[in-house]
Amino acid sequence: MSTKPSKQLEVFENPQQETDYTIRITVPEFTCLCPKTGQPDFADLTLEYIPDQLCVELKSLKLYVWSFRDEGAFHEDVTNQILRDLVAATNPRFMRLTANFNVRGGIYTTVVAEHRAEGWQPPPPVTLP
Repeated sequence: MSTKPSKQLEVFENPQQETDYTIRITVPEFTCLCPKTGQPDFADLTLEYIPDQLCVELKSLKLYVWSFRDEGAFHEDVTNQILRDLVAATNPRFMRLTANFNVRGGIYTTVVAEHRAEGWQPPPPVTLP
């Protein structure tokens, strides 16, 4: 069992490539450091994506998220960096990362970053009576 953080994201082949379906992953223990004060920042991350050919492997995602624990980062930057790295690893049809940062100085921050593959269109929403 690995006991070290890692920037390496592993993937596996999507077993349902012909279907648009959503994978939702919640990471309730994200931690990085404030680049101004060095104090810890805590966030709940929600990753939602529609895979194409590849899916992210969860253990590698856990070690990847852990790798930010001792890094200073602005909320906006770290959210977009994580999204870019996940998109580079999986090349999804669609991906959204929502980072809900805990209160700091009386202010909550939520950062939402999205990626949409060129030419991909979501199916129309279903409206039930």
